[in-house]
Amino acid sequence: MKKVVLAYSGGLDTSCIVRWLKDKGYEVICFMADLGQGLGQGEDLEAIEARALAAGATKVYIKDLQDEFVEDFVTPALQANAIYEGKYLLATALGRPLIAKYLVEIAHKEKADAVAHGCTGKGNDQVRIEVAAGILDPKLDILAPVRTWEFKSREEEIEYAKARNIPIDVTKKKPYSIDRNIWGISIEAGVLEDLSQEPPEDAYMITKNPITQASYPKYIEVYFEKGVPKKIDGKSYKLKKLITYLNEVGGCYGVGRSDMVENRLVGIKSREIYEAPAATILYTAHKELEALVLDRESSHFKDIISLKYAELVYNGLWFSPLKQAIDGFVKSTQKHVTGSIRLKLFKGSCVAVGRKSPHSLYKKELSTYGKEDKFDQSLAEGFIKIWGMPYKR
Repeated sequence: MKKVVLAYSGGLDTSCIVRWLKDKGYEVICFMADLGQGLGQGEDLEAIEARALAAGATKVYIKDLQDEFVEDFVTPALQANAIYEGKYLLATALGRPLIAKYLVEIAHKEKADAVAHGCTGKGNDQVRIEVAAGILDPKLDILAPVRTWEFKSREEEIEYAKARNIPIDVTKKKPYSIDRNIWGISIEAGVLEDLSQEPPEDAYMITKNPITQASYPKYIEVYFEKGVPKKIDGKSYKLKKLITYLNEVGGCYGVGRSDMVENRLVGIKSREIYEAPAATILYTAHKELEALVLDRESSHFKDIISLKYAELVYNGLWFSPLKQAIDGFVKSTQKHVTGSIRLKLFKGSCVAVGRKSPHSLYKKELSTYGKEDKFDQSLAEGFIKIWGMPYKR
């Protein structure tokens, strides 16, 4: 009997996949990654494990990968200022290669022949998981039952599950498709597919309506050391706790919402809304600190690299040679990214209002128009003549 390791969520699709694969003659081992999506809140892990076993799995792995996620995946993306099409901070996209990594590891441990996932044929996640797994072990087969099975609707899946006594929760009607981890939440489907409609408030999970929130701003100071956030308002935090705290604070002020029509890798456009309070705050602070400490050419070139980095992550190429090469460049730029950025959170906005760093390249005596000015303005005439020389005919 062939073995397969399935990326298991505990929901209807992957629970049906367990039995469907078993009916096809596979021994199914389930793997669930805790990336900060709130496992155990409303449904305990033992219940999820029991569901997988009842569906026909022979073994279930549940791993808390939050620390690895924020340190080895989120941090490099933050240091790269990676943001897709100007709005998406890549929360889901960053989680998929980590899931793929452990699918392959467990497959090796269990001597499995294949790995499987519950992604649809329309989305980006199928690409991210399959390409990552294929890079890590090209010999493993990859199964995607949702792309090939006979079910045409959720109702047919429910009937299949009921007929085989698979314990599923079918009482909660979800109007949206949601993917969540500690770095952010992706929300699609339902009324969001009507581009003329404003996202309803019930679509949001961790951010409050900016319009109804406090009439006074919240000021916070974020301290970085070599591009890694370390402190909030002078208090040290481990990275996971720091992100969790900023999600709470930012969410209270409506920070981190975005509504975008994006270009999916598979060639279609989709409308998604995102919530990423901590990611928005840290992205804003990190970029402002780099503006203070990086020289002009490095800063401008890094903007180009940031765009490419985001595309590589979005397109499922985390383990690609180019992504790894860019990581080397990004890491070299973080040597002097140490200092503090003071931010104002107010009615959904997050703006920098104060900056300081021991490596600051800002010189007040050169930029001031006051009496402290030490800039020799007489040098400007010669500079302009030389600069403009190639363009005179």
